[in-house]
Amino acid sequence: MAKRMINSRTSTASKPRWIRRLATTLVAGLLVVASLGAAPATAQNLFAPVKKINGRVITAYELSQRMAFLTILKAPGNLRELAMEQLTNEALQRQAAEIADVKPTAEEILAGMEEFTARFDLDLEAFNNIIAQAGIAPETFRDFVSGGVAWRAVVRSRWAGRIQVSDDEVDRQLALTRPGAGVRVLLSEIVLPAQTPAQLQASNARASEFSEITTLPAFAAAARQYSVAPSRGRSGRLQWMDLSNLPPAVAAQILPLAPGHVSDPIPVRNGIAVFQMRAIEETDAPEPTDVTVDYATLQLPGGRSEATLSEAAKIRARADTCNDLFGIVGDVPPEQLQREALPIAQVPTSYALELAKLDEGEVSTNLTSASGQNLVFLMLCSRTRDLPEEVSREDIKLQLQNQRLQSFANAYLDELKAAAHIEDYSGQ
Repeated sequence: MAKRMINSRTSTASKPRWIRRLATTLVAGLLVVASLGAAPATAQNLFAPVKKINGRVITAYELSQRMAFLTILKAPGNLRELAMEQLTNEALQRQAAEIADVKPTAEEILAGMEEFTARFDLDLEAFNNIIAQAGIAPETFRDFVSGGVAWRAVVRSRWAGRIQVSDDEVDRQLALTRPGAGVRVLLSEIVLPAQTPAQLQASNARASEFSEITTLPAFAAAARQYSVAPSRGRSGRLQWMDLSNLPPAVAAQILPLAPGHVSDPIPVRNGIAVFQMRAIEETDAPEPTDVTVDYATLQLPGGRSEATLSEAAKIRARADTCNDLFGIVGDVPPEQLQREALPIAQVPTSYALELAKLDEGEVSTNLTSASGQNLVFLMLCSRTRDLPEEVSREDIKLQLQNQRLQSFANAYLDELKAAAHIEDYSGQ
């Protein structure tokens, strides 16, 4: 039952699969790419044409920039083919916009860029700063967004007034639209060290190998041998947890996995993690639209030394709630003891993964600070869930209209492509 539900979700989502699956891991992905550096484009033939669409030239530079951008977004498959396909489609879409005299304003393009970066909990300035470190020009991102803005305007101008949705169609769709059941998962984990650039590179390579594992014994053996998480003593096995407790980026990777299969590498503080699906099942509780976690962090000097772990154990024995911590540790600098309540998507990934394993009042001492000098005493104060609201008829009607607009848009793009004069130089 759970598998059927999961397949239904992933097939009907409106976002591209690569964005659906990895969207909210973008921050970590960007930082990894930036830290490793991006391969610079070859100086010679930088602006040589690789393709021409109705006279509009796509250069080697544009192609290399788009491939670098897709690498940061962790798009799967052959990135050169995907980049070429996107640039070809966008050339046709821009030409259609010119014919329709559609010209997005600077404000519309800016709004589109901000909407895109907001998917990854980044503002526009931060996004541009990080892609710049990977050698990607801000114009590459702007072109990526502006083409989509123009195309949507073309589609709306051609068909928006001609799409009619009947009350009967809304009734039928409404009958199928109910709050989804919750999902819980049984996972195993491997966490590899990444405290230096050399470790990061080695652990990324090893984690990619682990991502190809498809059996439980093989993953368990790898966890016992390589994992630095405390769960290595249990062959990496974790307890059942609600999928909604996980960071959305991780949940998006976990949900499509078949039992035995392993996620792509996930950057966490001082490490790289992979997760194996052991089992998945539906629950009676409705799936929440958002989860907010209230948690406290206490930085204890000394890292993972025996003395610091002993001090953490004493504090844990005395603290039943997060409020107790402030009385136990006394007057300490605010940066040493902090309490925050955040949507799970905004919690640092390493914290969020530990909090997902905890019940209210429980503590994790599995993490250290970025420098490794402090042990992080992490306590879950509470977890609240926002449940889905009833879907309105207007929401359903808009959804059906958008689906039909997308269908018309795809057909129109196919027509443009069939009628286009395309010269491909990439094989020369």
